[in-house]
Amino acid sequence: MNENIAKRNRLLARKVIAGLASRNMEGFYAETREEALAKVLELVPEGSSVTMGGCTSAREIGLVDALSDGSRDFIDRDAIADKRAAMLAAYDADVFVSSANAMTEDGVVVNIDGNANRVSAIAQGPRKVVMIVGMNKICPDLDSALKRARNVAAPVNAQRFGLSTPCAKTGACADCKSPDTICCQFLVTRYSHHPGRIKVVLVNDSLGF
Repeated sequence: MNENIAKRNRLLARKVIAGLASRNMEGFYAETREEALAKVLELVPEGSSVTMGGCTSAREIGLVDALSDGSRDFIDRDAIADKRAAMLAAYDADVFVSSANAMTEDGVVVNIDGNANRVSAIAQGPRKVVMIVGMNKICPDLDSALKRARNVAAPVNAQRFGLSTPCAKTGACADCKSPDTICCQFLVTRYSHHPGRIKVVLVNDSLGF
């Protein structure tokens, strides 16, 4: 990464972490993917039950492999035939790992979901939520965060899943009602009623979509 961009990210991360703190959420900063992995594992104690949605950022920092070593009760939905049971297990897990489709500079988190298993678990259920967020997802304000979620994250994910949506074909949101749409539920997390339940690890890297 260009050192000027890295320096800018470090400074911006301070603002984001302060914004999260003002919203009853806790933020951390990792300079590298390796540092991010170490921090997430610190936040997910050995022996705890942990699961996640389809979190590309978690895979990119090596978290899935790390959780598969047996030191934690990892509920890997990709390895469980009954997907519904795996998703329901998330609500009673000690830790739910996720990312964000976008986040504002003052700590508001934006997520879009198709099945709602991810956004519902972020909102309520698991005792702790740990988010892994690359600095590429930080936006100036809520409007730009929503636009990023709809015009960057959603089209890429629709293409990744091989869906037949307008955004998969054009790369831009058409506010569609396609049967394949993955923009069914929007979750804007602006405050946590439970202090410290949501923890965000900001990574000085480009992660996810």
